[in-house]
Formats: sequence, structure tokens, C-alpha cells
Amino acid sequence: MPQKVLLDTGPLVAFLNKKDRYHKWAITHFGAMSPPILTCEAVVSESCFLLRQYENGASHVLSLLERELLTIPFCLKDELRAVKTLLNKYKDIPMSLADGCLVRMAEQITDSVIFTLDCDFKVYRKSRRKVIPLIIPDDI
Repeated sequence: MPQKVLLDTGPLVAFLNKKDRYHKWAITHFGAMSPPILTCEAVVSESCFLLRQYENGASHVLSLLERELLTIPFCLKDELRAVKTLLNKYKDIPMSLADGCLVRMAEQITDSVIFTLDCDFKVYRKSRRKVIPLIIPDDI
């Protein structure tokens, strides 16, 4: 069974921004993935914000959702207590809302891997002590 990919903000921004240092890396990895790629609304929000200065940046993010290349199976309202616990646990890092949602998704979705540019995911653990599998550049 193929792994379910959980998408973080960094690779999405790198994929859509040709000037991003990790653009080619993101293109290569996205090309090897089978849709849909899973994410959360916090990642979509962060990505739209970071791409706001690029022509149609936010629109391109939303188009990926319209085309169902990205899907959002996560409902923060249903997972609020668990995400709040994670944010508190990692408050010294500090953990962003998007990161908390992705860690919670990793706890819920068996055989998932987080596609990220964020080295904090090397510190985060799912289900208290389990290392989270990552797709991350070697230099991070």
C-alpha cells in the first residue's frame, strides 16, 4: 500500500515559486507522488499568505484543491483538544498550528509521511514517542 503524503507549507510554496531554493526538489518529489496529497486548512492559509506577492499565488494553491490534487480530510474542530495538547507540548519550539494539525494527521493516518522543509518535524513525535516519517531535503 502506498504511503499517504501529508503536505506541509514549505514544499507547496517551493513547488509554486520558481525562485524558491527548493523549487526543483519540490517539483521532483511532487512528480513522484500519486494524488490526492493530504493537507490541512492551516497549511493552505499559510501557503496563500506566503505566495500573496506572486501573481496568482493564492489562486494556484486553491486550484490544486479544486482539481483534487490536494485534499483536506482534517477538521480542526473535531481535533481541537489533541492539537491544543500538541501545541502546548512543543511550546518551546514553538509549534505552529499547521504543524500541530499535521502531527495529529500523522497520528490518525496509518503509513503516512510528512512532506516538509521544516526541521522541527525531526523533533516532533506522533503518539507521544513515535518518529514521524518525513520527506525532507538532506540539507535540512
